[in-house]
Amino acid sequence: MTATVHPAVERADLLIDLKRYAEARELLARRLAEDPDDVRAWVKLARSHLGDEQDGPKALEATERALALDSEDIGALVMHAHALRAAGRFLETEGVLREVIRLAPENWYGYALLANWLWRIRAIRSGRANGGQVRREDQDAALREAGELAQEAIRLGPEEVFAYEVAWLIADMAGNRTVADQLDEAILRLDPQHEQALARRTKKAATAPGVKAAEAATLYADALATAPDSAPMRSGLDDASYRLLRGIRWPALLCLALAGVGIDLFATGGETQRELPLPLGQRLWDLVPMAVVWTLGALLRYRRLRAGVQVNLRSLLRRRTWPRVALTQAAWAMVCALLITQVPWTERTVPQVLFWAGLLPTVATMWFDRGKDG
Repeated sequence: MTATVHPAVERADLLIDLKRYAEARELLARRLAEDPDDVRAWVKLARSHLGDEQDGPKALEATERALALDSEDIGALVMHAHALRAAGRFLETEGVLREVIRLAPENWYGYALLANWLWRIRAIRSGRANGGQVRREDQDAALREAGELAQEAIRLGPEEVFAYEVAWLIADMAGNRTVADQLDEAILRLDPQHEQALARRTKKAATAPGVKAAEAATLYADALATAPDSAPMRSGLDDASYRLLRGIRWPALLCLALAGVGIDLFATGGETQRELPLPLGQRLWDLVPMAVVWTLGALLRYRRLRAGVQVNLRSLLRRRTWPRVALTQAAWAMVCALLITQVPWTERTVPQVLFWAGLLPTVATMWFDRGKDG
């Protein structure tokens, strides 16, 4: 039996880390041909089979060979549990992991892995015993026990992110949001670039009551600078950007209302409407409040956005339909407003038609697309 890790086994382990599983298996096969009693080689061979192929039976065969050489080898037992799961014998992993804890009570990983799997194992057993339905009391008991195991894993490995990840999952399954949020903060203290925890914290901040679209987009953009490959945060940034683009119709509608007021489209009791056509100076002056609305309501707001949000807005217009619809409607409302104010109309019939043509479709769509994700 090999007492130390052979250099070939160490090289194979590095190859597995690089996902070069076939090369690792070739190297391990040569090593085992030289020394079939190398426990570490058998364990690494099992790991390679669980990598690219997820070949549970071959991994199981390798771990059984390792355990035949040393039945109390912790690494072999842990890998045996993974092989059992891959081979479809998930329920048997509980006994193996409890043996790991018995043999190595100071090993945090045994507690964490058992906590991660225990509530699932209990759910399967409860479902089988109750006609496919998992009893609530069984699930609650399993989550309590798994939570205790996870806390022990954290105590033994306070710097190990996986222990906190397991504890977070259990708290989330139990519906304990306060504990789950605390665990997210603990995970991010250990790993500031942890993708899932960062995405959850950012989503919580961005969807809090009172957070505006620009603030939400900034939160997502800042988080993506840390974890640029996070799909949930990219989706969140897209949603926040779409909310920004939806809001661009409000300045356009305000300009349409100002156009209607400027030409006195609708008679009010006791007031005399302006004579048409309006003088050129008045028509040009009507452009001033519109320019102010767009400068304050859109241009300055856009320029204050982070560069990443600005880029995403342009990208969203290329990638999705509803953002283009929102922008098109804002443009259409502005065209109607400009036609109402800048054409020297002699009657108000056509301007009234233009007003309602710019207003009604836009307002109706703003109501309809509230639930759209872009």
